[in-house]
Amino acid sequence: MSSQPLVVGLGEILWDLFPTGRQLGGAPANFAYCSHLLGNRAVVASRIASDQLGFEIRERLEQAGTGHEFLQSDALHPTGTVNVTLDSRGQPTYEIVRDVAWDFLEWSPEWESLARATDVVCFGSLAQRSEKSRNTIYRFLDSTPKGALRVFDVNLRQTFYSRQVIVESLRRANIVKVNHDELLRLREILGLDTTHMDDLSFCQLLIGNFQLLMACVTYGAEGSLLCNQFATHRHAGFKIPTKDTVGAGDAFTGGLVHGLLARQSLAEMNDLANRMGAWVASSSGAMPPPPETDLQQILMSLR
Repeated sequence: MSSQPLVVGLGEILWDLFPTGRQLGGAPANFAYCSHLLGNRAVVASRIASDQLGFEIRERLEQAGTGHEFLQSDALHPTGTVNVTLDSRGQPTYEIVRDVAWDFLEWSPEWESLARATDVVCFGSLAQRSEKSRNTIYRFLDSTPKGALRVFDVNLRQTFYSRQVIVESLRRANIVKVNHDELLRLREILGLDTTHMDDLSFCQLLIGNFQLLMACVTYGAEGSLLCNQFATHRHAGFKIPTKDTVGAGDAFTGGLVHGLLARQSLAEMNDLANRMGAWVASSSGAMPPPPETDLQQILMSLR
């Protein structure tokens, strides 16, 4: 394997079905794609069907440069799809189809080898809605090296989560990322006494209770909050014309991980993460085509 750090998006890959057409998506896949654009060695570990939609996913990932060697093939269940509607501000509502290929992730020798070589893995709660995939995700996480970064993107969708899933994921993670709406639900789910706590205090509580390296709260166009055991940083975000916000949070996570791997300061990685999120929000879909000009120049031009 390459000496370059290996970044894995673990969980769902699917087609987002917009009124205007379909776009490739799924939070772990979006994350891996953006990590790749930033120059990391990134792969997607998921499951698709032996159907036309699955074939097109393989084709798209090959074109994108992330490859598809860790996509499992399912002969019984269809490739995942999500019906997406957007409001006037580009905010999405999702209807996520059940019993699709990524609900049946399988532990395999190939995935075990991948897990043992992983430097960073990003996973969420959505792909844990089925017991089979949940157990496979836990085996993957438990097989990663001790020093690997395990990023839990909370990603609450519909009713596809539970207190047990959240707690078990936090126990296995060392970094947690959540948006502000999800943070409010997370307080209720965990049943912690947080009545008089602000967001920073709650993040510090999570860090202490679950021995995390970092906690992050995103606020959309209003920026984000990062904190670790020693420091905090608040970013004000970027005011840019938004096409849709699908995948913007995953792009943020990709930027955050890139900054962590580069040993950036909290301020530097927070800035890069917000720039990545803003760039994706200014485009259509969660995996916009690579820009014709240098991505770093485009990111640094945001104000």
